[in-house]
Amino acid sequence: MKTTKLDDDLSVSGQVQPRDVPELARAGYRTIICNRPDEEEPGQPTFAEIAAIAESLGLKVAHIPVDDAHPVEMQKGEFARALAQLPAPVLAYCRTGNRCTRLHEAVSV
Repeated sequence: MKTTKLDDDLSVSGQVQPRDVPELARAGYRTIICNRPDEEEPGQPTFAEIAAIAESLGLKVAHIPVDDAHPVEMQKGEFARALAQLPAPVLAYCRTGNRCTRLHEAVSV
């Protein structure tokens, strides 16, 4: 799966599939943050599915969805807290990685 490194502690990607989680653990990620709401589109894995696999592999997880009801400005504090409190390196994902990148930009100002 393609990831984009934003800084030493954070990379972003598009939708993580359950089969990707072991690969992410092997790559050294210690935390996965999902910035995508469940049921955004049909067939998308739920956060709970990804979290169960990640936790079984010893990774930490957080669900901080960004959508019209929870825009970047509303979620940036929670995202900043997660980055400060959860072990790095972190992979944040959404549908394309753009929301994660915008959150990173919002907390890096």
